[in-house]
Amino acid sequence: MTQDDAVLEDGTGTPADGERPAAAPTRASRGFEVVLILVYALFALSATARSLVQILRGFEQAPLAYLLSLAAALTYIAVTVALIRGGRRSPVVLGLCLVELAGVLLVGTLTYALPGLFADATVWTHYGQGYGFVPLALPLIALVYVLLTRRAGRATPIAAA
Repeated sequence: MTQDDAVLEDGTGTPADGERPAAAPTRASRGFEVVLILVYALFALSATARSLVQILRGFEQAPLAYLLSLAAALTYIAVTVALIRGGRRSPVVLGLCLVELAGVLLVGTLTYALPGLFADATVWTHYGQGYGFVPLALPLIALVYVLLTRRAGRATPIAAA
C-alpha cells in the first residue's frame, strides 16, 4: 500500500470489504490541469488588459465590443479562480466553461451574422480568430477534460476476486 492509499475518504485507512480505494489523480492529469490553469490565467490577463485599454481609450467608439471583451476577461478570471480553488471536479468550473463556450459561440456567430453591431473586435470576435481560435478551443478542451475526469471519478468500485 502506498502512502496515498493509507487514508481513504472515510478516514479509516482501509477499504471496505469488496471495495478498492479510488485511484488518486495521476501526475499527468494534474499536470494537464496546471497547464489549463496557466492558459486560463494568460487569457485572463490578456483579455483584461485588452478590455481596459479599449474602455479607457474610447468606450464610446464601440461600447458593445468593449463590454464583451470585459465579459470575456471576467469569464477567464472566474474559470482560473474556480480551477485553482475547486479543481476540475468543481461544478462551478463546469458551469463557467459552459457559459464561456456559449459566449464564444454567440459572439462569434453575431460577428459574422451582424457585423454592424461591432465597431471593433472583441476577444471572441469570429470565434477568437484574433487569438488563433484559442478562445473557441479552450472551453471545449476544458469541458472534455472536466467531463472525462468526472466520469473516471464515478467509476464503480471493483469487487475483490
